[in-house]
Amino acid sequence: MRSRRFTPLQKAGQSLLESEISTPALLLDMAAMEANLNRMAAFFQEGATRLRPHYKNHKSVALAHRQIALGAIGMSCATLGEVEALVKAGIQSILLVNEIAGSVKIDRFARLSQQADVILAVDNEKTVADLSAASARYGIPLSILVDVDTGLNRCGVAPGEPALALAQFAVRQGLKLRGVTGYEGHCGRMPPCEEKIEATHRALEKLVSTAELIRAHGLPVEIVSAGGTGTYSISGRFPGVTEIQAGSYLLMDTDYRTVCKDFDLALSVLGTVISRTGNTRLILDIGLKSISCERGLPVLKNVGGAKIRRLTAEHAIIDIVVPDLSLQVGDHVELWAHYSDATVNLHRQMYGMRDGQVEEMFVLEG
Repeated sequence: MRSRRFTPLQKAGQSLLESEISTPALLLDMAAMEANLNRMAAFFQEGATRLRPHYKNHKSVALAHRQIALGAIGMSCATLGEVEALVKAGIQSILLVNEIAGSVKIDRFARLSQQADVILAVDNEKTVADLSAASARYGIPLSILVDVDTGLNRCGVAPGEPALALAQFAVRQGLKLRGVTGYEGHCGRMPPCEEKIEATHRALEKLVSTAELIRAHGLPVEIVSAGGTGTYSISGRFPGVTEIQAGSYLLMDTDYRTVCKDFDLALSVLGTVISRTGNTRLILDIGLKSISCERGLPVLKNVGGAKIRRLTAEHAIIDIVVPDLSLQVGDHVELWAHYSDATVNLHRQMYGMRDGQVEEMFVLEG
């Protein structure tokens, strides 16, 4: 578990306070994170579907171990680097739910498969053939899920007969078929409503019916993997789905929370006011290199009377809308992360905060 409980200041017998953190810095509200962790775990304690959280949301093996300790069956990943970090940390069941291509990455995947139960999503015969060759070289049957396009129109083979044909080809090539996966991401951004439920059901029908078709042709389908934070409560109760790949629920950002209010905001970036121009403008040392804004601007946490106008590489430009705003040069300010995955990816450590003090330091890997 790559987690450090103590910073140099704490080792000297002192508690590291929020005011002593060098900025910009990634902060995790421990109480909010724990509430999110427990809430999602409680949901999956009922019903037949299980949780396989997405590591890309937090990139912390310490948090991954917490998720598994509360019932998650393993982890989902977006990159081989994430898989490598988890295997190194001793996590044994990992789904790389993203296509890879090329001999370098396929060899890396094969080596990882010698150390843990690692499963890869595939949607084309070229990758299947290359995996088959690697399987022979490394002397291990590589595990795959057929990636089915359920309507997102990104990766994935068409449902039904095309997916069946790919599954049959993979088995003929000597790969270990474990089942199917599909991401109904086009439904996750919809606000809660009957239309969202219906759209999610239509997407999952494509996936589950494909799984049934593959089984009807005598091939094994132990895994039907789908879902995300935006659809977890729908997909997690859909008959035939065996696991859900929710990720954003744990740290939760202001973007996802517009469509999924079940979880608390937990991730922010701490900055310092480095300039103030009268009663018109503040500048923070938080820019595009420390917080993501490709889905929209972040917002100030617990600060009224000011609004973010834009971000540049190193700066957040803040308009003062209430002249008596008390913030001055040197003060610390937090911005709620608008897109957690991309913000976490900009940092190498995260401060776990409770009551204004650092409780835990999380190393971010992968």
